[in-house]
Amino acid sequence: MTERKPPGVPFESFVEKEIREAQRRGEFDRLPGAGKPLPDDTAYDELWWVKKKLAREGVSLLPPTLALRKEAEDALAAAYAAPSEQEVRRIIGAVNTKILDMMLKPPPGPPLGLKRYDVDEVVQEWRRRRARRTEAGR
Repeated sequence: MTERKPPGVPFESFVEKEIREAQRRGEFDRLPGAGKPLPDDTAYDELWWVKKKLAREGVSLLPPTLALRKEAEDALAAAYAAPSEQEVRRIIGAVNTKILDMMLKPPPGPPLGLKRYDVDEVVQEWRRRRARRTEAGR
């Protein structure tokens, strides 16, 4: 709104007038999401905007130990899908470093409950999976 409501004018009339003028000026044209259906959020959540902001910013609400557990699972999956043995070793080495750091300096929250991966075991499993994919592709 560019103006203040004049005294003596009802709020409803003033707001409707401002909306009509904004429509005439085209201020509602080409808004993000125009012409798209509203998202189907069946359950109302008071903090929906906070969750969307955190997701947009890539912020996690998980305690550090749980976040590392998730990261370790993702790293193992990425290692199994890696294109080379060198990449498998790099991925597992990086997550092992983080696991060791957290084991030596535990943060507050639930216990980590993880041990470092055996890089050679992961490489062997990677080789087995790679061999199966090549056999299946023939």
